[in-house]
Amino acid sequence: MHNYRKRTMASLLLAVLTVVFSTTPVLSEDCAAGLQKDPGLMTADIALARPVGAVATVAGLAIFVVSSPFSALGGNSKEAWESLVASPADYTFKRPLGHFDCEQPPRQNQK
Repeated sequence: MHNYRKRTMASLLLAVLTVVFSTTPVLSEDCAAGLQKDPGLMTADIALARPVGAVATVAGLAIFVVSSPFSALGGNSKEAWESLVASPADYTFKRPLGHFDCEQPPRQNQK
């Protein structure tokens, strides 16, 4: 029974990661042009995209922790953090509700 739960959770995590990291934007349009409030898109966003984004953020953090010694040796810790943790977190928590195609402006490197 315990092994079954572990296998199910691992399969679910693998499926979510596959979907999150293999999807690409299909349509590209100006964010200002798409400011209409579509209840269907908002519902899909809150029910599907936000939970998947939260899982991707947590999974990215776990992958970052595991890979951080290697990225520190390679000198690309900041890039790894941006792509594995910050980008999914921005998509999940900073994007307007129902706006799947709006990209956040690139982060400025603070020194």
